[in-house]
Amino acid sequence: MTFVQIIDYKTSRQDALNELLDRYVSQSQGKRTVTHSIVGRDRDDETHYMDLVEFPSYEDAMANSHLPETDKMFQEMMALCDGMPSFTNLDVVRDEHLNTMLVNRMYEDVAMKGDMSVIEEIFAEDYRDHDIGNPEDKVGRAGIREDVEGWRSGFDFSFKRDAQMAQDDYVTTLWTWTGKHKGEYMGIAPTGKTCTMTGTTVFRCEDGMIKEGWWHYDAMGLMRQMGAM
Repeated sequence: MTFVQIIDYKTSRQDALNELLDRYVSQSQGKRTVTHSIVGRDRDDETHYMDLVEFPSYEDAMANSHLPETDKMFQEMMALCDGMPSFTNLDVVRDEHLNTMLVNRMYEDVAMKGDMSVIEEIFAEDYRDHDIGNPEDKVGRAGIREDVEGWRSGFDFSFKRDAQMAQDDYVTTLWTWTGKHKGEYMGIAPTGKTCTMTGTTVFRCEDGMIKEGWWHYDAMGLMRQMGAM
């Protein structure tokens, strides 16, 4: 279970504290078990800060706390704080990455289920699509609709999300696609073959909609599997 520790403290020496944290990150490289860290400042009190530190589990957090680098960093941090920091330990029981949920509707509802009405809900009106399979970018919802309908007419397929990462406005998905060639695709008559390919898609989200997308996949490998090469 994901574990998050909240460190609540006050300091008038934030620049020095930032330098300390940078040194800690460098010195503990390859040892620390932290997966994500956020530092927030109180809008109403510029000396009041909260650090949110995420670990894969409570056990990983405990292992991290026992590192000599962590102990040294904490002692130096104490010297830079105005008073004793407070600690809140949380087991994460629900974690919603809204951009990730938005993007996954593309794979699940639009691509695999064929619900084209979802396109209006998740893609911006001026969505721009960069696809290595297209000679030029497509702009607008009609472009993504055309591509999905083309793939669905040529294959019965599914996506397996092998890895996914959300950072800022971007969601990157490493996927494996498996499809049975049931209809004409790129001028190739249906072969009945089951083909697979891997690829990566990066979506940029803005104001709760998918604004831009980049598709990279093994198109040549797919052509070979269909007997076109």
